[in-house]
Amino acid sequence: MRAPHQLVHSRARVRPRYALLPLEGFPSSRLPTWGDAEVRVLAAPALGARFVQYLIDLPAGNEGIFFQDGRTETFYYVLAGSGSFVPATPIGRELCPGSFGLLTPADDLFLKAMAAMRVLVLRKVFEPANLKHIPGFKALHGAANDVRTDVWADNPHARLQTLIPDELAYDMAMNIFTFDPGHGLPYVETHVMEHGLLMLEGKGLYYLDGEWMEVEKDDFIWMGPYCPQSFYATGPTPAKYIYYKNVNREIEL
Repeated sequence: MRAPHQLVHSRARVRPRYALLPLEGFPSSRLPTWGDAEVRVLAAPALGARFVQYLIDLPAGNEGIFFQDGRTETFYYVLAGSGSFVPATPIGRELCPGSFGLLTPADDLFLKAMAAMRVLVLRKVFEPANLKHIPGFKALHGAANDVRTDVWADNPHARLQTLIPDELAYDMAMNIFTFDPGHGLPYVETHVMEHGLLMLEGKGLYYLDGEWMEVEKDDFIWMGPYCPQSFYATGPTPAKYIYYKNVNREIEL
């Protein structure tokens, strides 16, 4: 937030194929089933995305829920704070930074904050494979610290964590990339998948549709289909981001 005597300026960019959105530009909103939580809508169909991504700040002692509707799958990732995932059974799951889960269209997402909790949530319509040998997926939960970190593209300074199994039952991927300073993607990607990306740590330069732009922790990027894209980490510490992409399904005509 700038003082009244300062000029207003923003790094925000909204273009047909991408958007770069610093956190300071998002006014908070509310959702009926999230009580006093501050909700920021990072991406939505109004932007051009085929998913909705929220950044939710849930105060201590508060609860929030997305009810199952039979068609929408939900991914969550805890960025800060602590709490619990409350299932329909008596067995809950304790949550801390790095806890994550993917819920089927038949599952509610029900979270309760012990300490003030910040959660990244992505929701999209599930696309079934419609093949008998590829059944629907079951809800999964995990912790980023328990997910294997793989060297990516034969570069030990580029590391990838795959949070959702790379299996045909899933129509989405959620991954975490970590790049040491001076390293990044070795080429410009251009593909049919879209992305919702949140910078978790560090800073760098992101290449989006012909332009390099500075990015840092808490910045959000939406990349639409066929947006040329690349990344290069700068600064004194590693850069880390979590990103979504749609995968494993035939393209609708």
